[in-house]
Amino acid sequence: MTLAPEQKRTDSSTSGPAGSGAAAGSGGHGRTDIDRLIDERVPGYSLAAPFYISPEFFARDIEAIFASTWIFVASAAEVPEPGDYLTVDIGAYSVIVIRDDDGEIRAHHNVCRHRGTRLLNDLSGSVGNIVCGYHQWTYTPAGELISAGVQAPGFDRSCFSLRSVNLRIIGGLIFICLSPTPPDDIDEVAEVIEPYLTGHDIAGTKVAAQSDLIEDSNWKLVMENNRECYHCEAGHPELTCSFFPTYGYEPDEIPKRLQPAYQRYLDAEDQLHADCDRNGLPYALVEELSGRPTGFRIERAALDGKGESYTMDGSAASAKLLGNLDTFVLGRASLHVQPNMWFHAMGDHVVTFSLLPLAEDKTLVRTTWLVHADAEEGVDYDLDNLTTVWLKTNEQDATFCERGHLGISSPAYVPGPYAPTESQVDDFVTWYIERLKAHREQRTVRFEGAERR
Repeated sequence: MTLAPEQKRTDSSTSGPAGSGAAAGSGGHGRTDIDRLIDERVPGYSLAAPFYISPEFFARDIEAIFASTWIFVASAAEVPEPGDYLTVDIGAYSVIVIRDDDGEIRAHHNVCRHRGTRLLNDLSGSVGNIVCGYHQWTYTPAGELISAGVQAPGFDRSCFSLRSVNLRIIGGLIFICLSPTPPDDIDEVAEVIEPYLTGHDIAGTKVAAQSDLIEDSNWKLVMENNRECYHCEAGHPELTCSFFPTYGYEPDEIPKRLQPAYQRYLDAEDQLHADCDRNGLPYALVEELSGRPTGFRIERAALDGKGESYTMDGSAASAKLLGNLDTFVLGRASLHVQPNMWFHAMGDHVVTFSLLPLAEDKTLVRTTWLVHADAEEGVDYDLDNLTTVWLKTNEQDATFCERGHLGISSPAYVPGPYAPTESQVDDFVTWYIERLKAHREQRTVRFEGAERR
């Protein structure tokens, strides 16, 4: 059933926004329905069901969000040598991220310039050149066409290099943008976040472990779940061994049962700030999650237990310090960049998370653990100790998100209010709506321009 523009469910049991679960979630949506729902979003409340379950909304998300903003794809440590590559699929797009012969990291569309064949089909690997398996058109890692077999007189290979994708490396983290006109605020964001990352020397790390988890939920539910820890105290026993459960609370709102944890946090922050000042590491919170194309949040905060790392007792998981740091007691430098990444850098290791939408109800969450390039497994770190907290936490979050998706898919769903500790969820949703509106305006301008021509 298609939701007509004038249709609007009402539910006398709630003072929030009108529900749109059953009617909206049960059929397709034309452009008018999508635009109306975008305009009717009620701040402070979760989104209407079609945002999460509609294939039409998913297509809009790919176009307006993932093909128009900067997205995180990997760390430089994942392509350490010339010819090393990885591929990333985003909707119908496929992108090659590769280190060229000069050591520069580049991104190309994974499409042969001959007849469009996909060039590299593995998730990662290493090549001398990029060779199309169909007719053997051959490209350097930098994307230049160097062989195309026998061609007609006048064929100019320089006209058929691989189509490049915008790429930006910030403190060893690789971001790409599929749009030919990427948001130009990335330099401002880089200027803010790079000082938090530099001390950890991410370029001097190696991949210790990587995990891909496919969650049966919409990508926005995964991001929303990550933006609050309202659920952590009850839902993440391994994480809260080192992560303070007071995250997200204002000091005067902290429940009595969490006051002892809050006092430990204050004490740990004093030690953290002294260690950061000595190492020249910034720790202030910078939060600009909405009101700009590249929404982000970064801070360095203390960890519980020994205060060193995300392990079951908070002690370092790797014996080798990153960069030139002089102590493991550096808490976590935590970065969040919309639409698809979060990240924690500790004194002993870094863990990155990227999210890629696969369908309206499937999302890939990739987790990568980075340790010092000279650290040896079994000598300097134990893989189980390094990965346990986040493997368990990811599994628990996947269950929460999948249950959320199931509930939102029910005709009984109506949007509910965010708690005060979920303000970052509201900020993320606000940013999301801003980007949808900006994309709509740009598309309208292009359409009207084409009509005038």
